[in-house]
Amino acid sequence: MYGTQSKIDLAFEFQSQIPILRPSIHSRRANLTVKFQDLYGFTVEGNVDDVNVLNEVREKVRQQGRVWWALEASKGANWYLQSSISEGIVLKSSLKLSVLVNAITLKRLIRKGIPPVLRPKVWFSLSGAAKKKSTVPESYYNDLTKAVDGKVTAATRQIDHDLPRTFPGHPWLDTPEGHAALRRVLVAYSFRDSDVGYCQGLNYVAALLLLVMKTEEDAFWMLSVLLENVLVNDCYTTNLSGCHVEQRVFQDLLAKKCPRIAIQLEALEFDVSLVATEWFLCLFSKSLPSETTLRVWDVLFNEGAKVLFHVALAIFKMKEEELLLTHHVGDVINILQKTTHHLFDPDELLTVAFDKIGSMTTNTISKERKKQEPAVMAELDQRLRRLNSLKWDDK
Repeated sequence: MYGTQSKIDLAFEFQSQIPILRPSIHSRRANLTVKFQDLYGFTVEGNVDDVNVLNEVREKVRQQGRVWWALEASKGANWYLQSSISEGIVLKSSLKLSVLVNAITLKRLIRKGIPPVLRPKVWFSLSGAAKKKSTVPESYYNDLTKAVDGKVTAATRQIDHDLPRTFPGHPWLDTPEGHAALRRVLVAYSFRDSDVGYCQGLNYVAALLLLVMKTEEDAFWMLSVLLENVLVNDCYTTNLSGCHVEQRVFQDLLAKKCPRIAIQLEALEFDVSLVATEWFLCLFSKSLPSETTLRVWDVLFNEGAKVLFHVALAIFKMKEEELLLTHHVGDVINILQKTTHHLFDPDELLTVAFDKIGSMTTNTISKERKKQEPAVMAELDQRLRRLNSLKWDDK
């Protein structure tokens, strides 16, 4: 895809992908709600202020694009692959310093956003998807889709049920062609990993991957690396044990990072999993505007699952004063939903996530998970026993 185009061609393609949004004069005067399509084809509703924010963000994306092109020109097309040291390789001090500089530069750049036209190849390389794909025969995906074609399982039945409910109204995803492509990716993965099979939420994740990666095969490998390497184990298994653990960890982190909010929510008897479960299972794809979601994913594929905690905490932190004035659980949900649906400025969100929430290392979160796992597994085991006893009573 990229080998046949010059850098200049790509730069022009990149610029043309980012149109300026121009609401009508009537809308501007009346400050009415306007509808428009974002870069990935989703219909977005917002007021003129939202449109202005999006235009400012898109101008930043253009500026960021120029930075990436300059780096490609000076360091080479795949300079970002030199930001890590392969295991077992001993480097000279000068080369180690160069690798370190590249890693720091890359981390900062990615937090400011990967240009949309470069996103597929940068994700594919940095996430580990390219490496994972290289370990199997070239025809693996095609062979797998052919082998499972026509097979019916509980997973395929649920996938078929969810296809028309996945981003309805999207100009490509909500078409026979879009449904077929999404089905092949999800069914193929359900056979690749029978422990996961299919879990609701993956349809939204895979759909967005298809829009970004352009090809089914690349979307399949991105989904594979996401579930097998980036996210915590068992997040999407039958009992969602990993997801339950993440919710407990998030609740603890909320108490530490945003204590006033945590106290308020406890007084309201508000369970954060009411909103955070969907955030974590769908990776914010159902909650945030697509362009903001993909900025979160830029960082997720480079820095790992800790990013989800940073972003979830940031959403609460951004509305701290409003949340402290709530009196009902419904008020909390309304504030959070309104906030996420209108978060058109990813820089605002990510600035709070990384600058105001404070540092959280992967190691720290791993320790939190281990602390929470026994209680979650005991609770799930107790729930299973109750269900089994009810079945015996029915007999």
